[in-house]
Amino acid sequence: MKALWSFFIHSILILCIYLWCHTTVSGLLQNETDGLALIAFKDGITHDSLGMLSSWNKSIHFCHWMGVSCNRGLHRVVAINLSSHGLVGSLSPHIGNLTFLRIVILQNNSFHGEIPPQIGGLFHLRVLVLSNNSFGGEVPTNLSHCLNLKVLNLIDNKLIGKIPEELGSLSTLQTLGLSINNLTGKIPASIGNLSSLIILFAGDNHLEGRIPEELGRIATVEFIQLSYNKLAGTIPSSLYNLSSLDYIDITSNQLEGSIHPDIGVFLPHLTGLFVSENKFTGPVPGSLSNASGLMYIHFADNIFIGLVPQDLGRLQNLQIINMSGNRLGSTEGDHDLDFITSLVNCTKLKILVFEDNSLKASLVSSSIANISTQINWISLGINEIHGTIPSGIENLVNLTFLSFETLVLGRNKFSGTIPLSLGNLTLLNYLYLYDNNLFGEIPSTLASPTLIDVILSNNNLTGSIPQELVDISSGVLVLSVGAFGNATIVSIEGNYGLCGGIPELNLSICPTYSTNKDLAVKIVIPVISIAASCFILLAIFFIIGHWKSKSRKNINVSSPELYNSHPT
Repeated sequence: MKALWSFFIHSILILCIYLWCHTTVSGLLQNETDGLALIAFKDGITHDSLGMLSSWNKSIHFCHWMGVSCNRGLHRVVAINLSSHGLVGSLSPHIGNLTFLRIVILQNNSFHGEIPPQIGGLFHLRVLVLSNNSFGGEVPTNLSHCLNLKVLNLIDNKLIGKIPEELGSLSTLQTLGLSINNLTGKIPASIGNLSSLIILFAGDNHLEGRIPEELGRIATVEFIQLSYNKLAGTIPSSLYNLSSLDYIDITSNQLEGSIHPDIGVFLPHLTGLFVSENKFTGPVPGSLSNASGLMYIHFADNIFIGLVPQDLGRLQNLQIINMSGNRLGSTEGDHDLDFITSLVNCTKLKILVFEDNSLKASLVSSSIANISTQINWISLGINEIHGTIPSGIENLVNLTFLSFETLVLGRNKFSGTIPLSLGNLTLLNYLYLYDNNLFGEIPSTLASPTLIDVILSNNNLTGSIPQELVDISSGVLVLSVGAFGNATIVSIEGNYGLCGGIPELNLSICPTYSTNKDLAVKIVIPVISIAASCFILLAIFFIIGHWKSKSRKNINVSSPELYNSHPT
């Protein structure tokens, strides 16, 4: 029995020694495999302008190489981070031998060639960021084997082909970035299986077909970007169920239909809503004001009609609203601009663009001069707005772009004079007042070194171009035509009463008017001279006449015989 026990203990010791030796040798071999894989990675780099891989040599352990991280126990490579290091080359397939790898970040370099499919064998991989490179070929389908993947970022490369349906198996994926590539085909319905997805980037490709209804199954999604594709159809009703949605960008597709009138109720957490450059119709939803966190509203270049909702002022965080290029407005037009009064409450508003609509009414009746002082861009051009440019607009001290031009066959245009107070907008870069009925002289108060574009053409402006505007110059005249020195674009054509300015404008010479002193010299003195001459002439005639009269009398008195000698 004792012998048997001794044998048992001896066997266990031998087994432990064997297992220890096997583990140690295996660890050393695998450790060596990681080192060789990194050397192969370096060999794929053809240009290292910053010398970031100069430390990758046998003089130090690879765990201490630049951009490499290892775990503490086994000294296995778990992360490679070489972001923005100016590396040029291809990604070695030997990266698939780094079996403990969890993080690969190679963004903002110049890698080219295909993404090696061997990456699909990295079962521990959680983060793969290859954005801002020149990778080509298709998205490897076997990336679907990386079941622990949380971030897959392939943005801004040259990838082609379809989005693999197999990616739908990545149930832990939180971020999927495929934007700015050359991907084609439809968005696969399997995307609805990405039950942990929070962020989806798939814009700037050539995707077509409909937005899959299955996308609305992802309750966790907060950010959807599908802009600049060829997507068609309507917005899936299921998307309105994504109550956590914070940002949606479907700009520049071929989508149609209307925006759900209760979108602000269904998606109360929206901060950005981008639907520009599509074929959407119907009214702008009044429920937008319910999404109290909205910062960006982009509805430009669609076919929206009717009045702009008047309670947008509830959006305290609103910074940009762009609804240009629609058919907004009413037949009567009396209340077309009432929404501006509401926007006075949006104290963070910076950009207001409603050009190219059918807005009528007078801007004076609105409260545009009381709008946020943070605003730097106002464009209300190509509408049917009339009346005068409102006073008080000088209160918008941060304004850099001001456009009130209208093109409505000469009807319902701005009239009156250009307000002198526009000169108080010291940050103004762009001033577009063309195609109106403005009259009077161009105010010298417009003289500002910040002006870049000044377009006053096709009005009824008269008088000379103020010298103050001609004198604005940084020493370099950018234009061959420009009255405003610094301005890169100056247009004043169609104002036939203007004169003067620099020769390149080809305006007539302004008539020269004399001063009061000159008038005294040129008018009063000649009048006095003429009057004096007339007086002298009259005096001479009087003297001559008096002399002749006296001469006759003397003759009659001294020679009576002459009288008497006549026959009686």
